[in-house]
Amino acid sequence: MLSLRGAETSLLVALQRRTRQPGVIAAATQLGHFGDHAAGWVAIGAAGWLLDKGRRPEWTRALVSVLGAHAATVVLKRVVRRLRPGTNGSPADAAVQVRSTSPSRLSFPSSHAASTTAAALAYGRLLRLPLAPVVVPAQGVSRVLLGLHFPTDVLVGALTGVITDRLVAAKGGAR
Repeated sequence: MLSLRGAETSLLVALQRRTRQPGVIAAATQLGHFGDHAAGWVAIGAAGWLLDKGRRPEWTRALVSVLGAHAATVVLKRVVRRLRPGTNGSPADAAVQVRSTSPSRLSFPSSHAASTTAAALAYGRLLRLPLAPVVVPAQGVSRVLLGLHFPTDVLVGALTGVITDRLVAAKGGAR
């Protein structure tokens, strides 16, 4: 019987084999850099806070959502301690191409997916733009394509972003 890790590794390797174009990998790498430590999302939120003085409380809540989602995943990673793809030495893991670097060997849940989802929801509300259907899948797929996360890491990361955004929005009365 195939384990969850084995099934996810097979899916990851299949995606990597079908997606070898340098432009796609470069774009995935850039998405990763943007999402590192939620820095790109924090920069956008800070710019919104500075430039949109009339809605500073809303921008503050949006930033809290992004930072809260990121922080939640950092804590969860240390509790769960799931290792990233390509790190357990199995023959299946040996087929994973790790195409980028990360600050930790821990993968579950994806901090990039969490902060991206929280940002897409919170900033999307503020800007009245449907950001989530575009940026969340792109960031999630990029994490798997780069060999840094399993699909469930990304899914639970995105769910963490949704939950964090909803909790922060509920506290502030946002819809």
